[in-house]
Amino acid sequence: MMKYLPLFTTLALIVVGCNQKKPEADMAEAPEKLPVRWPHAVTYEIFVQSFYDSNGDGIGDFEGMTTKLDYLQDLGIEAIWLMPINPSPTYHKYDVTDYYGVHPDYGTMDQFKVFVAEAHKRDIKVVMDMVINHCSSEHPWFKAAQDPNSKYRDYFVWADMEEIEAEGKLEKEATGDSDNTHQWNEVEDQEELYYAFFWSGMPDLNYDNPEVREEVYNVGKFWLQDVGVDGFRLDAAKHIYPDYRAEDNHAFWAEFKQKMESYNPDVYLVGEVWADLDTQQPFAVGFTGLFNFDLAFTVLETVKNEQVVSASIHESAWKVDQGSPIGMYNESMEAFHAVNPEFVNTTFLTNHDQNRTMSFLDNDEQKARLAASILLTLPGAPYLYYGEEIGMRGMKPDEQIREPFLWSAEADSGQTTWIEAEYSTPESVIPLDEQMKDSSSMYHHYRNLIHFRRKSEIMTYGTAEPKDLSDDELMGFIRRHNGKELLVIHNLSADVKRMAAPGGFIRPVLSTFDLKDEPKDGLDLPPYQSVILSK
Repeated sequence: MMKYLPLFTTLALIVVGCNQKKPEADMAEAPEKLPVRWPHAVTYEIFVQSFYDSNGDGIGDFEGMTTKLDYLQDLGIEAIWLMPINPSPTYHKYDVTDYYGVHPDYGTMDQFKVFVAEAHKRDIKVVMDMVINHCSSEHPWFKAAQDPNSKYRDYFVWADMEEIEAEGKLEKEATGDSDNTHQWNEVEDQEELYYAFFWSGMPDLNYDNPEVREEVYNVGKFWLQDVGVDGFRLDAAKHIYPDYRAEDNHAFWAEFKQKMESYNPDVYLVGEVWADLDTQQPFAVGFTGLFNFDLAFTVLETVKNEQVVSASIHESAWKVDQGSPIGMYNESMEAFHAVNPEFVNTTFLTNHDQNRTMSFLDNDEQKARLAASILLTLPGAPYLYYGEEIGMRGMKPDEQIREPFLWSAEADSGQTTWIEAEYSTPESVIPLDEQMKDSSSMYHHYRNLIHFRRKSEIMTYGTAEPKDLSDDELMGFIRRHNGKELLVIHNLSADVKRMAAPGGFIRPVLSTFDLKDEPKDGLDLPPYQSVILSK
């Protein structure tokens, strides 16, 4: 028989998103001091351009981010990943023209340093995108490389057409990393072509050249020591060398990590290796963590299909699998720890390269909340994409998955206007200021889950073991740490699931629904809701 505690007991029962309003006066309370869990932390990805506009030019900026640090601290965020902030000719800035500068649209270097310092005052780490697989075709290095006699020629990868055709390297099939199928590019009046995996405007750097390596290492040293960032997200880490030179790739990243640790022993390095586990594993030696793409896709497909499945972001098929996503998580941890015992598994739902979670789930808010519940109760170090906490929507092309954060429907609210939103508008998404006043909102759903996770050593550091609940529409797993256990149950279906106390777990410590009126002879788990039980 399931027994229930009153809401006001010595056991803290957190009800996430129950249907009640929060008094506006409560909003003025000082941010709650939460335990520091870095690097096993909740990280928040920001596209600066879309986040908060402090000067009315329509573009997000460093000063705008600084003004919103209290918001992020109160949400429970412990680290921020910034998409590229270097000077660049494009809006997305993944084609850098100056590795030592910041884009003037975003502000000055001094303003960025203030942002870093203010983040650190709040125990928030700053991780910046470091784009070193390639640079911009407008970078001074590449401009100089147009001269075959320049020393910068060898900073890039060149070959003549005969060599390219002989080795069958003229074109390739598109991958999840790139839609580009024509990767060798002409320079006017020259026989040699240059290699650019993603696009002709992003020529790949040549890491067989020791001078290129030293240039990049010096860039890392500058940002870690002179500016004070805490680490880097390494873009396109799989492509420093082509796939047939995978061992050279692994060795480069091991060397890179060693160099960065010599500048800051606590440096955090998270890599984008868009691949399956077998391909990812050897890369783990060079990183603190790698984004777990297959796990992310498995969580989303599990929620979308309303049953526990195993899926891959590289395949269209999925299969029913009672052990996933926990089985997938544990398999990856075993593989990664075999080559790097300090590895931190980096979990997420979607990021700036993928359709947003809400849109992937057909704008079903209940399912989007469930996806968040699963992510934030799994082991690992979860990443949130800005706006996920208010249910922002977005579908490719890329600009539409990077739309302005919705702070308010009111004018002069810091809303960026660099692009007209198509998916995340006040008509389709409730702005943050309104959601903060309503404890049943998506925002409070995220905030309460994050706070619960931050306060709990079990949820932060604990292992996970699948719990068979004899129902593919229920996802259960046990989190364990230092002899303590919690049972997590997610109802993946549109049906109420009734169950007795599984294995002696009878004390609810968190639920995403109101338990006050539950019957005393068992647990009725409503559609798409979650509960965490202790013994």
